[in-house]
Amino acid sequence: MAVEARIRELGSRHQSLEQAIQDELRRPAADDIRLKELKRQKLRLKEEMESLRGQMH
Repeated sequence: MAVEARIRELGSRHQSLEQAIQDELRRPAADDIRLKELKRQKLRLKEEMESLRGQMH
C-alpha cells in the first residue's frame, strides 16, 4: 500500500514538472538550462515510478 501511495505522489510531482516545462516553453525567451533541469527531474521521477511498479508485480 505504501508503494502505491509513493507512486501517486511521484505522479503528482511528475505532472507539476510537466506544467513547469510547458510554462517555461510559453515564455518569450525560454531558459534552456532550466528546461533541461526540469526535464531531467521529470525523467528521474518517471524512472522511479516504473521501478516501483515493477516491484509490485
